[in-house]
Amino acid sequence: MGEFGKIVQAPEELVVPVNVPAEAYVSPEYARAEVDRLWRKVWLQAGRLEDIPEVGDFITFDIVHDSVIVVRVSADEIRAFHNVCPHRGRKLVDVPAGQRNARGSRKTFICGYHGWTFGLDGANTYVEHEEDWQGHLCSGRADLGTVKVDTWGGWIWINLDPEAAPLAEYLDPAATMLEPYGLQNMRPRWRKWVVFECNWKVAMEAFCETYHVSTTHPEFMEFGQFRGWARNQGLHSNIGYDAPKGQEEDSGKLRLGAGEDPRLTTAEMQNFTWANANTNTTTTLVAVANRLKDELPEGTPPAEVSAYWIQTARREDAERGVFWAQVDPQHTARAGTAWQIFPNFQIGHAVNNMLCYQARPYGTDPDKCIFEAAVYELYPEGEAPETEWEYTEPADWPPVLQQDFANMAAVQQGMKNVGFRGAQPNPYMERSVASLHMNLSRYMGTGAPKTY
Repeated sequence: MGEFGKIVQAPEELVVPVNVPAEAYVSPEYARAEVDRLWRKVWLQAGRLEDIPEVGDFITFDIVHDSVIVVRVSADEIRAFHNVCPHRGRKLVDVPAGQRNARGSRKTFICGYHGWTFGLDGANTYVEHEEDWQGHLCSGRADLGTVKVDTWGGWIWINLDPEAAPLAEYLDPAATMLEPYGLQNMRPRWRKWVVFECNWKVAMEAFCETYHVSTTHPEFMEFGQFRGWARNQGLHSNIGYDAPKGQEEDSGKLRLGAGEDPRLTTAEMQNFTWANANTNTTTTLVAVANRLKDELPEGTPPAEVSAYWIQTARREDAERGVFWAQVDPQHTARAGTAWQIFPNFQIGHAVNNMLCYQARPYGTDPDKCIFEAAVYELYPEGEAPETEWEYTEPADWPPVLQQDFANMAAVQQGMKNVGFRGAQPNPYMERSVASLHMNLSRYMGTGAPKTY
């Protein structure tokens, strides 16, 4: 046993068991403090570039009290502004009822209260009776406030802190490790969101470890029982699976089914995944998997089944104009299956598809969050579907995600139990949980994990 109550201050200290206090999950004071200490200091994923393809196209992004407009001002430039009129504080763009965010196209932004008007560059272009201000509406006083914005991986990122470090520095080493996957080339197949009864951290932690799979999703254990890992990566973390020698590609998302005949179990796993999770695979992968029994002889070694399945699906996709990323198997093993981008975004990457989660506070209520998920894949040029964010009740999400939802709601309530002594994440398989809270404590000044 180590020294009881020692605060974890460095990533290497996360390899030992730690205790994470419940304060960050349930405290109203902590939730209120997050506004200034966390959300107004970090880079946040605010949308996809394909959502604003033309000049004048815009989206909004809200985080607790703050709202941001992201707009394309030219073919090569995107800008972001505080979604508030500098005259009397009215929002410039309202989010339609029941929608995740506002999205549209405009030549100017006009305040619905008194008509102040702003160009795509944020400059004020019209104030009724401007002379009444006696020349004092100058030096930017009547212009929109700017927000730092940058892009990576096909996403738009914003930061409310004018002094924030560059996005590239913030994302290191996640961006470097994920760059070979060409995430910017993928497009969303579906996008869902919901207001859910748990803290945003509970929601993110439901997907940042594999320790829960055997109990929460036991049906998947029929197809393979690879041991999962989690690693701290500075501000971020990643997770993955230990794969057998010669099957390093199986440490990524394109996994072979286990069992006596991998031809059959791979097909079973792919069909089950498509029907019950609707993620982490594609129609091409499913179709080729279903043909393995006919195209490979019984007794084909697992490594050969894996190679044939992946190579055949890759070739057939290329023939229809879908080109997978080329990633060395050793890199796949290091990159794992998903990256947790601090504080609230997860990228579950593969060479031809990805599954992403994000959770945000619902106001300052520690017991609620806005949870969203999106599935992306590669499409032939010009054939990607047009998708919108769809509000989906918990009971209408894919069955596998409903299993996770049941845990999320129950964990939020359990955290309030007077008998709960703090979370005790698995030091190998759930290190991402401890990593999140170590980094959160640096922003929040409280809630750091402690060794036993």
